[in-house]
Amino acid sequence: MRLGRYDVTLEPRTTRPAFYSSLTAAGAILLALALASVLFLSAQTPLLEAYRAIFSYAFFNPNGLLATIHRSIYLLLCTYAFLVPLRAGLWNIGLPGQVYAGGVAAFAIPFVFRTQEAQTLSLPPVLLILLMVASAAAAGAVVGGFAGILRARFQVSEILVTMMLNSILFWLVAYMIKEGGPFMSPRGEGESFALPPALHAPLLWGVPFTAVLALGAAVFLDILFAKTPLGYRIRAFGQSPAAARYGGIIPLALSLLVFLLGGGFAGLAGYHYFAALPGVYKISGNYGYYGDLSFYGIISALIARGSSLGAVPIAVLFAGLSLGARFAQGELRLPFGVDYALLGLLMMTFVASHVLYQFRVAWRRVPSLALRHAPTQLPPG
Repeated sequence: MRLGRYDVTLEPRTTRPAFYSSLTAAGAILLALALASVLFLSAQTPLLEAYRAIFSYAFFNPNGLLATIHRSIYLLLCTYAFLVPLRAGLWNIGLPGQVYAGGVAAFAIPFVFRTQEAQTLSLPPVLLILLMVASAAAAGAVVGGFAGILRARFQVSEILVTMMLNSILFWLVAYMIKEGGPFMSPRGEGESFALPPALHAPLLWGVPFTAVLALGAAVFLDILFAKTPLGYRIRAFGQSPAAARYGGIIPLALSLLVFLLGGGFAGLAGYHYFAALPGVYKISGNYGYYGDLSFYGIISALIARGSSLGAVPIAVLFAGLSLGARFAQGELRLPFGVDYALLGLLMMTFVASHVLYQFRVAWRRVPSLALRHAPTQLPPG
């Protein structure tokens, strides 16, 4: 593109300083907050008061901080569900469906063992909780693995398959918890039965044990992709499927593996939000909101540039801003949808920062002869 006497182009960066990733991320956050100021000024709300309400509730209020941590765990597990197939060059857009599958499978355990309302449990609570966790992960893995098989065996687009599965699983949950469904609440409120207290997830300072799973998985995945032969094969397949196939990598097995692993993480996210979150312990009637929320895991994975540990602060930021903006919306009587607008601005600025991380803007002065105006008259003859 030409601007005056200069040609402006984007050129790939050959080297990147170690601090550059953090610098671009910080710049994206500041730019998003600056752009969000227009929302607050248009509502005639003082900027300092608006940002104080958002950050104080999300990160300093005891109740708000716990809510931020709970939502961060969910977003992290959804991030891993997308990130693992992404390293193999595949796109898992079926996070909501896999989350729903995990939630239904988790509640199937107390339903099968007839413990949803019983005063005494047929099995030890610890064993039942472990079965719920394993069932949720397995259900998410099966849904994800189905898309992986179709992609590798029949070259069916994994994006199309996972999006269709999202709709199928959404209505499956509706059948299970709505009027006459097997998991319907005895009070008929359009939600599932509530878990008995004995099956509530163990808490440490108000945080369920799924936090340990989420943080442990971040370390595990980074080590897997950086230090193990399996991680190398996954990355090689993602960078060049043809070369990887020539090197002996089996596409069917690898595609199935990454989708099984990704779906398992999404299933765990379903267990966390429906069966381990304090104050919930049921599949609520607005379960579709949590399915939509899972898509922020896709954005977190893309912004983190494939690093599971790098996704941790991003998930915390997304969780905190979404909750803080919702609180400020009610506290300061801001227009509806401020939380979504703020997250949307943050996503756009992070995408721009990703471009600046990969490329640099090059300005080259155009020689004077090249700037001469073209003749306005035809030459004689």
